[in-house]
Amino acid sequence: MKLSWLPAPIGSRGRTATRTDPAIDDATEDAPGDLPPEDLSEQGPFRRCLVTRAQGRREEMLRFVAAPDGRVVFDATATLPGRGLWLSAAPGVLHQAVRRGVFARGAKRAVSVPPNLEDEVKAALTRRLTDLLGLARRSGAAISGFEKAREWLQGGKAGLVVQAADGSAEERARFTGGRSVPVAAVLSAASLGKIFGREHTVHVVIAPGRLAKMIESEARRLQGVAVGETSGQLVPNQAGTPGPRREWTGLEHE
Repeated sequence: MKLSWLPAPIGSRGRTATRTDPAIDDATEDAPGDLPPEDLSEQGPFRRCLVTRAQGRREEMLRFVAAPDGRVVFDATATLPGRGLWLSAAPGVLHQAVRRGVFARGAKRAVSVPPNLEDEVKAALTRRLTDLLGLARRSGAAISGFEKAREWLQGGKAGLVVQAADGSAEERARFTGGRSVPVAAVLSAASLGKIFGREHTVHVVIAPGRLAKMIESEARRLQGVAVGETSGQLVPNQAGTPGPRREWTGLEHE
């Protein structure tokens, strides 16, 4: 469905602009003069989840907005105008939000929630993660294959390791060798293979930098909403025993 968005008010009355930079906060969320007292804490890099009421960094949360027709839309890049409706990217939170009707309370208006909203969010996050990995490959910031990727890892050129969620846990642990590097395992070997021009890809190394951090954040968000659809296995440490459980079960640090 094609949606028509009205310009979001920014600054003084009588001036309108649309927000195109994800780093620029929504005026309706962050301008103290426009916010009710309970929303003043939403300024800056943190947002509060409508379900858990816990705060988190905006790049690691899920943003929704109510379209002009009242339809709840997932804003994957946090760039759509309007009041943001934020949820934690943690297992079960999106389902609870739909079941409990928190979007209407957050928007302070009647809204309609698509019956397949959860599937739309998973699909959008998968596309975004896939696009970022493709960008990393095309820019030379990513390399795949056990031997070539491990050369980067051993040479200290790894900002992030991306592995197939359906790959062997033993092989994944052998690849990282207990090194202290973030590991994301949320896509299948076939999905990674399509990005890197192979039938299957299990190991990918991303060079340090902003792109690696963006990919890590998207992997965290996808893991939160797609829990149960990926292996979610703990990555064994160098001694071969599972490490401590962390908040993101599909994104572990060796």
